[in-house]
Amino acid sequence: MENLNYGEIINLLAVLGISAAVAGFMAGLLGVGGGIIMVPALYYAFTVLDFELATRMHLAVGTSLAIIIPTSIISTKTHMEYDAVDFKMVKSFGIFILLGVIAGTFLAVNLKTPTLVLFFSIFAFMVGLFFIFLREKLVENPKTISNIVKNISGIVIGFISVPLGIGGGSLMVPFMRTFGYDIRKSIGTAAAVGFLISLSGTITMIMGGKIIDNINTPFSVGYINLLGFAVFVPVTMIMARLGAKAVYKIDKKLLSKIFGTFLLIVSIRSFVEYLNII
Repeated sequence: MENLNYGEIINLLAVLGISAAVAGFMAGLLGVGGGIIMVPALYYAFTVLDFELATRMHLAVGTSLAIIIPTSIISTKTHMEYDAVDFKMVKSFGIFILLGVIAGTFLAVNLKTPTLVLFFSIFAFMVGLFFIFLREKLVENPKTISNIVKNISGIVIGFISVPLGIGGGSLMVPFMRTFGYDIRKSIGTAAAVGFLISLSGTITMIMGGKIIDNINTPFSVGYINLLGFAVFVPVTMIMARLGAKAVYKIDKKLLSKIFGTFLLIVSIRSFVEYLNII
C-alpha cells in the first residue's frame, strides 16, 4: 500500500468513487443491491493494494455485503414512501434466507479465489442477459406463490448471494416478476430482502474470516475490509435514494439494456482475470 504513487492513489479513489455512485444508483433504481458492481471494483482495489491473492475475492465479497446494509435500508425506506414494498413476502422469506446465507458462507470461505471469480463472471453474464432481453417481458398478473416455492427460493437466493457478495436483488426481482408482480413492487421488495441477506451475510463472513480462516488483512474484520466500507457507504447511501426516486420518473427499459450490456462487459473482464490467476 505504501508503494503506491499519487497517480495510482487518485486512479484508485476515482474507480472506487465512480463504482460507488453507479452501484448506489442502480441499487435504488433496479433493486439489484449494487454488489454486482461493487465486487469487481473492490477486487480491483485490493489487487492494486497488493492484498493476498488467496483472500482477495473473499474480502471483496464480504465487504460488498457490508456496504449493502445501509444502502438497502435507504433504498427500502424510499420505496416505502411509494407503497412499493411487500413486507408479507419479506417475512415469509426470513428464516429460509438465513439458512441459505449460512450454507452460502460455508461455500464462500472454502472456495479458492479463482473459483469465486469464475462463479461471479458466470452469474454477471446471466444477469446481464436477463436485463437486456427478459426484464420487461414477464407476465403482469400476480399469481399466488406457494409456501414451498417461497421456502426453497429463499434458501437458494440466500445461498447464491453470499459467494457473489450481492443482496439478492438480481435473483429476487426476476423471481417476483415471474409470478406477475409489478416491476416497482418487485424492486422495492428486493431491496428489503437485500437487507436481510446483507446483514446476515456480513455477520457470517466476519465469523468465517475470524474463526474459520483466521484472516489478518490490514484494516479488516474477518472478510470485511473497513477502508472499502468507509469509501463506498457515504456515496452509495446518497445515490441509492436518488435511484429509488428515479424508478417512478424515468423509462427503465433503455437503462435496463445499458446496465445489462455493462454487466456483460464486467463478466468478460472477470473471466479474463480468472484466466490470468488460475
